[in-house]
Amino acid sequence: MNKQTNFQGLEVGYDIPALPGMDEADIQTPCLVLDLDALERNIVKMGDYARSHGMRHRVHGKMHKSVDVAKLQERLGGSVGVCCQKVSEAEVFARGGIKDVLVSNQVRDPAKIDRLARLPKLGARTIVCVDDVANVADLSAAAVRHGTEIEVFVEIDCGAGRCGVKTPDEVVAIAQAVAAAPGLKFSGIQAYQGAMQHMDKYEDRKAKLDAAIAQVKGCVDALTAAGLKPDLVSGGGTGSYYFESTSGVYNELQCGSYAFMDADYGRILDKDGNRIDRGEWENALFILTSVMSHVKADKAICDAGLKAQSVDSGLPVIFGRDDVKYVKCSDEHGVIDDPQGVLKVGDKLKLIPGHCDPTCNVHDWYVGVRNGKVESVWPVSARGKAY
Repeated sequence: MNKQTNFQGLEVGYDIPALPGMDEADIQTPCLVLDLDALERNIVKMGDYARSHGMRHRVHGKMHKSVDVAKLQERLGGSVGVCCQKVSEAEVFARGGIKDVLVSNQVRDPAKIDRLARLPKLGARTIVCVDDVANVADLSAAAVRHGTEIEVFVEIDCGAGRCGVKTPDEVVAIAQAVAAAPGLKFSGIQAYQGAMQHMDKYEDRKAKLDAAIAQVKGCVDALTAAGLKPDLVSGGGTGSYYFESTSGVYNELQCGSYAFMDADYGRILDKDGNRIDRGEWENALFILTSVMSHVKADKAICDAGLKAQSVDSGLPVIFGRDDVKYVKCSDEHGVIDDPQGVLKVGDKLKLIPGHCDPTCNVHDWYVGVRNGKVESVWPVSARGKAY
């Protein structure tokens, strides 16, 4: 538990869904529940994989937004730090004691750049992505002003079609500008291919990564020829880490969802044609929900609707059951098909969210459960930190 968490004065059902030591049956719903055994197995498994392939693993803090989970990933999985998407999010992890923080995004607003330049004063190695030479002078001025050092990854658009430059010449030009700028250090390449992570077929994902790896290798070769060999080439997600880790080009992974595993990721297939949530990773994150109405014979209504989850990647899946199905939701209601009338008011169900990242961001707490008891309650530390 994060040492800053203080439960004194918190009231179950008003401030918090549960307290350590409670029975699992008494957890207030809807809330996020972590199966701690499954979570720990996932973390250890990824840590073992990264080590065995000589890779650093920088976990994606934007997924869980939790200092406690990040520290568990350090302790059990040997992770080296976190990726964040926003400066305020990065501040939460740095203030929480994470010592290596990458803002895997562009930072252009002057106030945000100023806050970024102060992050090293919290004891954290601070890295940011750049895809425009014009950004370099502003970052440099802020670092000089605060007497700090900001490290820089040049971001490559290797298929996601969002931020990043594409050609070796552009990459070298930005790296040279960074290397010449006071207060900045060129440290490597950001090359995360996000567009293919959820493609169902292993072969389709591999084809996209083969192209990305060739592109990134060309940029690494150009940088090396210019005397700017990158220390780190960072990327890789839950749907692709096995490609980056065997590429001979990447040396840092950025996997996030593997730890929790949501319904959308779970359906993608491994090289043997099996769903990755049927052996590669376990479901560890659930929305715990209660049936609150069953006046319709074939439909149960639960208390987890739109305000308890994100459905951008589809509706949640009811864990461990095929006799009932979550089929519809509105603000505060979830509709469950129950053709045999097996559910009753008060029954609790575990929902696997369609997309874990935005679902976690609408909750204040994680309730960690083991052997039928609440073992830990962790704050969603960076919830709402979108600046």
